[in-house]
Amino acid sequence: MDVDGPKASSSTNPLLYLEQQEAASPAQLKSWWTKIRTSYEKKLWHNLTVVLTQFVFLPETGPYQIDLFDKFITTIESKINALRLVEIARRVGREYTEPELTLKFLESLHSRLTTPYPVPATADSPGTPVPPRPIPEAYALSLSSIAYAQLLLGDLPACKKSLDEVETLLSEQDTVEPVVYAGYYGVAGDYFKVKADYGPYYKNALLYLACVDTETELTEEDRRARAHDLCIAALLGDTIYNFGELLQHPILQSLAGTPNEWIKDLISAFNNGEIGKFESLANHFSSEPILESSLNFLRQKICLMALIQAAFARPKDGSSKLMTFQSIAEATRLPVNEVEHLIMKAFSLHLIRGSLDQVSSTADITWVQPRVLEGGQLDLLAEQFDAWRNGVGETWQEVNMRYQEARAAVTAA
Repeated sequence: MDVDGPKASSSTNPLLYLEQQEAASPAQLKSWWTKIRTSYEKKLWHNLTVVLTQFVFLPETGPYQIDLFDKFITTIESKINALRLVEIARRVGREYTEPELTLKFLESLHSRLTTPYPVPATADSPGTPVPPRPIPEAYALSLSSIAYAQLLLGDLPACKKSLDEVETLLSEQDTVEPVVYAGYYGVAGDYFKVKADYGPYYKNALLYLACVDTETELTEEDRRARAHDLCIAALLGDTIYNFGELLQHPILQSLAGTPNEWIKDLISAFNNGEIGKFESLANHFSSEPILESSLNFLRQKICLMALIQAAFARPKDGSSKLMTFQSIAEATRLPVNEVEHLIMKAFSLHLIRGSLDQVSSTADITWVQPRVLEGGQLDLLAEQFDAWRNGVGETWQEVNMRYQEARAAVTAA
């Protein structure tokens, strides 16, 4: 990797530093310092990179990490894979007690990374093309880390600017490692969480979880917090009407057996359009003020989900193509005079397609927004397929019988 690292002073001796740490370290870390020193002496740069990465992620190495980076890693930056260098720096940055210091540290490293952008040719220079991997990925991950530090400092405009640059840079890459995507989606999710922008938060938080191993990379407390926040965002997002993906994600199981298990049940109630279950779980809203203050919105949302479920559950044999306003009112527990407004709302949100007949008070719903189905909904779909198959079979038998009769009549003539 081409990194313009800081020049070590004449008094700096990396090997001497490693020997001192090896001699003074506690027993549980001595073997790690030995591995670092041995790899350095033998110039096994890949091995050294692997050992350093593993070392900084050990919980007990926190007090050593800043010195290790300043007195040793900065002297060998040009020998380390750029992406792994940034991963190490991200972990070391957490050891600073003040966000300002973390930001300064990350920006210092970022300034030494090779730019991922091509340099146009001039009269004095032939220019340079876009550098190969992992230079762009390292730059993007570094910038994501800076965005997070900016977010901690409350500098939302700077954070958004950094995130926008990362998004553009990643969109131009053919291949990106999951850790880089995780770095971006994690910070983007936190940014939209601070902004209380539920839809983008929900999207980025789910994408982040798709890039990490939740069992090994997240603590139990973190899993529960993320599951809770995802549920709140799914409920309050005014564009989120598909809950199946969240219900099927393993992280939701972290709420089982906790005081917040009812939120998981509430998501299931919304997914199935179960208004009765929603009403019973609404008793818990006092423990979540943000839900309690949004009760009217949640009631409208559960009614929309009940409408979708009612349209989905209709028999597909052609016997009940039209839905009456009365049947919709019964499914959504709304007065009949409010049904038309509900259907128009569903049309505007692109949850359903079809037409209304105000004279006959009926709705012809021809399409329902695709969504991930739970077990019970899949069973219903299987029953509908069976009914359709039987209907097709009966039609074929009727057509075949008429054909045989017509053929016999022609032969007799």
